[in-house]
Amino acid sequence: MTRHDTSSPAWLSPEARELAAKLGLAFGDPALLEAALTHSSYLNENPGYALGSNERLEFLGDAAIGLITAQELWRRFPEANEGSLTRARSRLVGSESLAQAAQRLGLGRYLRMGHGEEGAGGRQRESNLEAALEAVVGAIFLDSGYGAARKLVMGILEEQLDSLMAQEVRQDPKSRLQEVTQRKGLGLPQYEMVEASGPEHIRTFAVVVRVNGEALGRGTGRRKADAERAAAREALKRLS
Repeated sequence: MTRHDTSSPAWLSPEARELAAKLGLAFGDPALLEAALTHSSYLNENPGYALGSNERLEFLGDAAIGLITAQELWRRFPEANEGSLTRARSRLVGSESLAQAAQRLGLGRYLRMGHGEEGAGGRQRESNLEAALEAVVGAIFLDSGYGAARKLVMGILEEQLDSLMAQEVRQDPKSRLQEVTQRKGLGLPQYEMVEASGPEHIRTFAVVVRVNGEALGRGTGRRKADAERAAAREALKRLS
């Protein structure tokens, strides 16, 4: 890793120092953070500026955030299929979500940008905030590694993750069935696997769900969890 002269003010602006302290990070290469906070409009007005803009770091940070959120969603939603995980990740790493996270960090005030861009509201612009956040994550990834980048991303996206978790529970047919049966005073649903057929690597499971002793739904699936959800959906139809 290339080390710059950290005594040079070019590498240690007050804004970068303040943000690094806020994040609880000591950058081995402060130039990475400086570049992450530099909008391209600053270079247009200051052609002699030694560092580039945050666009290359934005590219790297975008990929890092995508991997980090994919790993976390895979861990938190063990029963979700590929389509559900992809949609959830798109929501987490979308422009609006990342811009909101950047706003919570107050990232706009640390950006270095041209006077024209700043005068046009650039510090609050969604695209600038999103790009800056991605660039900061990219800088942290390069300077401190995956673990530090993951810690930041998980911290700033925790609110959105909690919202996704709550939505997943609301949408899950097993959770909805339990809510309905408890509301009706019928007790908890009981799931019973009644059949497992096919070769080991392509097994199909059949599950029956009983409520208050009565079989209300039957479902099949390649996994027991899928069969249980299918049975719960059928039971919900009958109870409705």
